[in-house]
Amino acid sequence: MGNVSDIVALSATFGVVISIIGYGLGVLIRNKTGIGIFNPLLISIIFVMVILSVFHIGYRDYNSSAKYLSYLLTPATVSLAVPLYLHIDRLRRNWVGIAVGLISGSITSMGSVLVMSVLFGLSHKQYVTLLPKSITTAIGMGISDELGGLVTISVAVIIITGILGNVLAVTICRLFRITDPVAKGLAIGAAAHAIGTSKAMEMGDIEGAMASLAIVVNGLITVIGASFFAMLY
Repeated sequence: MGNVSDIVALSATFGVVISIIGYGLGVLIRNKTGIGIFNPLLISIIFVMVILSVFHIGYRDYNSSAKYLSYLLTPATVSLAVPLYLHIDRLRRNWVGIAVGLISGSITSMGSVLVMSVLFGLSHKQYVTLLPKSITTAIGMGISDELGGLVTISVAVIIITGILGNVLAVTICRLFRITDPVAKGLAIGAAAHAIGTSKAMEMGDIEGAMASLAIVVNGLITVIGASFFAMLY
């Protein structure tokens, strides 16, 4: 096992390779079963954890080669502007409702963290760590670091939030009888960022476009509002 760890430590591609294999396995399982809980990202996380545990590979060794995947986060987020551009006319027609919905969603996200932190007696460091839970990882990491939070925990929370949004999006829309595609997209994008947006895109073009908009606007509002909310607790 020790030899495997040494090989991994010297490898420039090991982390990328097993991450992609894990994700591909997740896509295969979801397509075969059609069950929402088998989210490809969730499967890939579990797959990587098992590999690292079985071969006693340290996270630092894994991350030294897997970190290159993180460089793709920003361009991937920017590319979400494409479906939004294709539905720009609908955005113009509904801009008031969209603006109100996005502002409300962002404030609710940070406000819920504040309320839960008070109820459970979390420390200020834990509180600011959770504040960026509903925005994309690329932005959330910066906010957490700036506010003095635990960046690694913030990343984990952001990913978990996204996976839950991806898995539960359809069920929640049915439960609350949300049928308008604009409302669906905005809600999913604002609550579950890029991972949720992937589900919105599966639901329809309009849902995907609105979710893409929600990611960007929610990120901007959170960047501005997080400093204010950080002072409240």
